[in-house]
Amino acid sequence: MSTVVTGEAVVLELRPASFAARGLSVLIDVVSQLLLLLLLFFLIGNTLDGALDPALTRALLLACVVLVIVVIPVAVETLTRGKSLGRLVMGLRIVRDDGGAVRFRQAFTRGLLAVLEIYMLAGSLAFVTAVFNEKSKRLGDMLAGTYSMRERVKAPPPAAVAMPQELAPWAELADIGRLPDPLSRRVSRFLAQSERMAPPARASMAASLATEVSAFVSPPPPAGTYPESYLRAVVAQRRERDFARLSAQHDRSEQLGRRLHRLPFTDR
Repeated sequence: MSTVVTGEAVVLELRPASFAARGLSVLIDVVSQLLLLLLLFFLIGNTLDGALDPALTRALLLACVVLVIVVIPVAVETLTRGKSLGRLVMGLRIVRDDGGAVRFRQAFTRGLLAVLEIYMLAGSLAFVTAVFNEKSKRLGDMLAGTYSMRERVKAPPPAAVAMPQELAPWAELADIGRLPDPLSRRVSRFLAQSERMAPPARASMAASLATEVSAFVSPPPPAGTYPESYLRAVVAQRRERDFARLSAQHDRSEQLGRRLHRLPFTDR
């Protein structure tokens, strides 16, 4: 597994594609490109048979080869930010080493090297370089600074935020309003990733979020409360109250349903 540290010192986990998954995606791309090339050759042969000079015909066929093998893959990879037919099928994407989306420069470098690695050498060079690389990189990836990442990764269920015991009495009596959705999402992401953050960035972000949350909570927490503990207490208490409210609504709905089913039904 690869890790990338963002500007806010948050560690992102990126899963490189396995050698087998990447090899199968390349095979799908190569087969689709060869089929397209054969189709173009067939159309040119049937449409322009004898109508052009042999040299011009060869130049046109060469242009078709360059179009299918280099231009189209580079254009597709640039416009889709690292996708291709094979990667779409296998759930992969080409990304930069820092986790960002690829640009034309990276796609062009990979496309040119693919002619040598995959077509001229029948994939032997790509196989040798990828099998001995922990991220299954081929030579084009090494020069472009990219690798193939798995997108279809089952996300683990988020862990429930625990109530700090020292703040439980305060939280039970506090008036906690509904947080705005953007703020609530930021607090949830911070609490999910706080243990993987650098201590200075963790403390700074916790203090900033606690200041924003304090506008919707009254009274303030006891003196000396850590901002992160304050956020955990607010989120945990809000979750418990929402659960109790929804449970009460569910019970009332079931009671009403049972009463309706007991009413006598008459035909008119």
